[in-house]
Amino acid sequence: MPTIAAPSQEEVRRRNLGALLRYVHIHGATSRAELTDRLGLNRSTIGALTADLAAAGLISEETPRKTGRAGRPSLVVRPRTSRVYAYALSIEVDRLRAARVGLGGKVLDSRAADRPRGMQILDTIGPLTDLVRDMRRAVPAGSSCVGGGVSVTGTVRGADGTVRIGSPVGRVADPVGEALGTELGHDHAIAIANAADVGALGEHARGSAAPFDDVIYLHGDVGIGSGIIAGGRPVTGHGGHGGEAGHMVVNPHGRACGCGSRGCWETEIGEQALLQRAGQADATGRDAVIAVIDAAGRGDQEAGAAIRHVADWLGFGVVNLVNIFNPNVVVFGGTLRELYLAGSAQVHSRLSSMALPGREHVRLRTPLLGDDAPLMGAAELAFERLLEDPLVAAG
Repeated sequence: MPTIAAPSQEEVRRRNLGALLRYVHIHGATSRAELTDRLGLNRSTIGALTADLAAAGLISEETPRKTGRAGRPSLVVRPRTSRVYAYALSIEVDRLRAARVGLGGKVLDSRAADRPRGMQILDTIGPLTDLVRDMRRAVPAGSSCVGGGVSVTGTVRGADGTVRIGSPVGRVADPVGEALGTELGHDHAIAIANAADVGALGEHARGSAAPFDDVIYLHGDVGIGSGIIAGGRPVTGHGGHGGEAGHMVVNPHGRACGCGSRGCWETEIGEQALLQRAGQADATGRDAVIAVIDAAGRGDQEAGAAIRHVADWLGFGVVNLVNIFNPNVVVFGGTLRELYLAGSAQVHSRLSSMALPGREHVRLRTPLLGDDAPLMGAAELAFERLLEDPLVAAG
């Protein structure tokens, strides 16, 4: 059996630097004493790590205000939110969004623009670049950008950020991350991932899934995507193509799907499924979905029947995912948020009648970050390189 070499002191140091920076990035201002307890390191090690991170301009330390306790107070460690930042971009069905997000998760600036339906993925590069350049004008001197992250509605190949939209043959765009990096003249990598995957990252870091390590985030718009976190780590599958829960076949005799199959989950719970059931086949977009839900709330029988039918299929698919992954929590994002809230009775009924024993702990929730879950997840994607190896990424 081959001998596995123990990590070097430098490797251990870098790992500890990343763990400390990640903790204050997620939890905010934290005393050295709490860091000692949470990270399982001694006080002198914490002191050395914070000194390194402060010298790199990533954190600051300050004496807390009166604590009411005797003795020397523990210094408080804070992320340098206003100095260290990343760009988060979101390519959505109907709009484009960009934000400058500081270390620690605070949105420092943001911009948005409409995206006409039918606009090709590469045609969004110019407008997104304009949004970022507009924000750059307001960046204070001495600030440091550590990268960028992009959330996109579509299937993303992890190796190079190539986005596939539509059918199995599909329309394959050039690498979006590379194209954005070229346009922005960026020295750092632009990471790109599916909206559901980054939505899961955002909700796991700062939203309704924050206390849990086993999470399913479902994102609905024209299609349905799922972001899966197991044991605290994203599950993206080979090449980043995992999580296509929308193409889980739930009704073999159902409608034809754009992927070439029939009866996929998104043909039963997607935007068009609800609108067609409600007699609004010519309508599109989230506003149309919300209008159907509002009509049901006012007693419209056709709208109400449509919601109950689609929500029942929503519950059917959720039970399949729950039985497979046994998560702590399922979060409904995008248009699925409104559908779940309107049809929660049907979803819970399916869960109680079809879930395997041992799934009673599963919580069903809506995103604490709301529509910002993919955008904030894109920021987490951008910060990951820094959190993995703070001194190299910051340098």
